Amino acid sequence: MTHADDLGPMTEKVILITGATFGIGKEAALALAKMGGTIVIVGRDQARTAGTVKWLKAESGSHKIDSLLGDLSLLSEATRVATEFKSKYQRLDVLLNNVGAIFAQRTLTAEGFEHTYALNHLGPFALTLRLLDLLLTSQPARIINTSSTAHRHGHINFDDLQTAQGFNGLKCYGASKLANILFTRALARRLKSTKITVNALHPGVVGTGFGHNNPGLFRLLASVIKPFLLSPAQGAATSIYLASSPAVANTSGAYFVKCRPAKTSKEGEDEAVQERLWAISLEQTKLQPIWRALSL
Repeated sequence: MTHADDLGPMTEKVILITGATFGIGKEAALALAKMGGTIVIVGRDQARTAGTVKWLKAESGSHKIDSLLGDLSLLSEATRVATEFKSKYQRLDVLLNNVGAIFAQRTLTAEGFEHTYALNHLGPFALTLRLLDLLLTSQPARIINTSSTAHRHGHINFDDLQTAQGFNGLKCYGASKLANILFTRALARRLKSTKITVNALHPGVVGTGFGHNNPGLFRLLASVIKPFLLSPAQGAATSIYLASSPAVANTSGAYFVKCRPAKTSKEGEDEAVQERLWAISLEQTKLQPIWRALSL
């Protein structure tokens, strides 16, 4: 028989983590599984996702590990993942939007969006809004968006959100991480009357598989600097803190670095920019009816 003292702090919680098949997301999934949470990871590759589930079960000693397959750079896939999750689970306590990538060359998704913008911003935006009804019935609940200090080098060019003019992979990545913060703050404002918190974080400069999806010099540079970076476990610390700590139960709309609130760039604090991106994102994802139906 299990005694109450043996239960972890996340035992009754259902946690959905995107980008959890390697790096920060994988380590966050492991830590939260060890705390007793029911973990559902989202991965794009079937074999890697299945392997991660097996590894998480072995390392955590928990069998409350599940997975969903989906490429979140596609809005259709974000919709399907949300639908599948809601068909299997009656609650959602923590949504950790961790998926993200940097691209050295400009490519478009099958739906016509620039890949960085689609994967790092639109996908998490759509997934979150499609799961908000379940988060509302599960509240108190938490939404956590993995941003980056790279947002300080980003700028939202509303005249060229698809970066068709003069593409630069690093600047495009910075803009997408700025979008994570703008989304966090716009959503937190809208959820102020609820018990759902929304926060963003910088995990640190972490040595993961990040950047290895690119060829040539970009991939080489990522490999060279990796030994000097934080480990994935160290990088996951702030995500784990925001998902589980009672200390941030009532904190919303903040940006965290090393488990502490931090300031963002001036553009990240600009409410007019937040609102404009929110409106455009709703239009691009065609989620106005979903949002209106929530009556928030």
